[in-house]
Amino acid sequence: MTENKNTYRSLALAAIDAMKKSYSPYSHFTVGAALLTKDGKIYTGANIENASYTPTVCAERNAIFTAVHQGEREFEAIAIVGGHEGSITGVTAPCGVCRQVMSEFCSPDFKVILVTTPDGDYIEETLGSLLPYTFKL
Repeated sequence: MTENKNTYRSLALAAIDAMKKSYSPYSHFTVGAALLTKDGKIYTGANIENASYTPTVCAERNAIFTAVHQGEREFEAIAIVGGHEGSITGVTAPCGVCRQVMSEFCSPDFKVILVTTPDGDYIEETLGSLLPYTFKL
């Protein structure tokens, strides 16, 4: 259990670092994510906005798609952090689209680490608790 706590805190801190790379000139809401593979690699992402909003990409999907592009398919956890103008403002949960994308690659027991403070404190959830009725073909 202590090993997971240390790993998840490191993941939370990687998400906080990724948040600094957000491109969010319209909403000013910055988000960072850090995805942990089953073999211990970390892929990060930040939200990238667009003036027409629809092509905006969330931090979580940015990290997941980068990992998948690199051939990864097995994931253990993702840490997510967000806030206005880079200030962490409590829990930033993944949007519905990101939850559905996670369900494509992750099991219901996949850990979702919701970062709550600049020190890397977090709440631990599972994908199944955040998306109990996933769409599957």
